[in-house]
Amino acid sequence: MESGQSAQWVAVVPVKGNPDAKSRLGDRPDRPRLADAFALDTVAAVLAAPRVGRVLVVTADDALAARLAALGAEIVPEAAVPEAAVPVTEPAAGEGSGESARPPAGPMNAAIRQGLTAARTRFPRANLLVLTGDLPALTPADVEQALALAAGHERSMVPDAAGTGTTTLLALAGVPVEPRFGPGSRAAHEAAGHVPLEIPPAAGIRSDVDTAADLLVAERLGLGVHTRPLVAADPASIGR
Repeated sequence: MESGQSAQWVAVVPVKGNPDAKSRLGDRPDRPRLADAFALDTVAAVLAAPRVGRVLVVTADDALAARLAALGAEIVPEAAVPEAAVPVTEPAAGEGSGESARPPAGPMNAAIRQGLTAARTRFPRANLLVLTGDLPALTPADVEQALALAAGHERSMVPDAAGTGTTTLLALAGVPVEPRFGPGSRAAHEAAGHVPLEIPPAAGIRSDVDTAADLLVAERLGLGVHTRPLVAADPASIGR
């Protein structure tokens, strides 16, 4: 896909990629490697989805960026954005004003905005999807199902398995989108006009991994090739 050429979908995946990633997994010595593996499996699945033309990964981790680029992802170097420099945006139709118009804080939302800006600039006629980088049970079929359902909505989303968070945010070409990831993100995204897609809770695209219990669920669904050997090699693997 050449720059500016129309495409069905361009994906944006924010990846933290540092030793502090996935702290809620506990004191596992392989926690940083697991976090990297989650990102690699997420990106590999999205790259294999036929309707996705490009995958842009936003990360400040050079080593992980090289591994993701080797899979076929395009890297958007994450730039630190001071909170004071975050602009106040115009509210979308149906939204409030003032404080509610300020883009949600936090490094993840800032990184996603960087990726969305890059995607809109390079591929202005593409539909966009944002996925969290912690979906180790994600499959290309999961992605394709979400994209097929999303085609009928200007803005849509995939809730997490618990039903209160968000794993995937989608918007058709030219439709403004503002990431609102964080506690209660499902309600925040719905308030901004994103329609929850009807995807069963027991699907890889809804199974983000933050805790040991989440990893167990993902393991039962089927882990990707990067995460699976790390879990299998752990004598105290939660799935045993």
